[in-house]
Amino acid sequence: MDINNITKEYSNGDITVVWQSAKCIHSGNCVKNLPSVFKPREQPWIQLDQEDSQAIRDAVAKCPSGALSIKES
Repeated sequence: MDINNITKEYSNGDITVVWQSAKCIHSGNCVKNLPSVFKPREQPWIQLDQEDSQAIRDAVAKCPSGALSIKES
């Protein structure tokens, strides 16, 4: 496994957030926009049960690198 190119999926049953480590530029936009969901110091670092799906979609849309994306469940 290439630790620089990891893809992880996090689901709440409605939507799935896909994170691609190779694309992440660590801008922090996800944490700044939705700190209740994106918690880099915790495991798992994405906790979708903390907000509604639309708020998560809106925060993911602000990811400048495309490292975060939405896959509809």
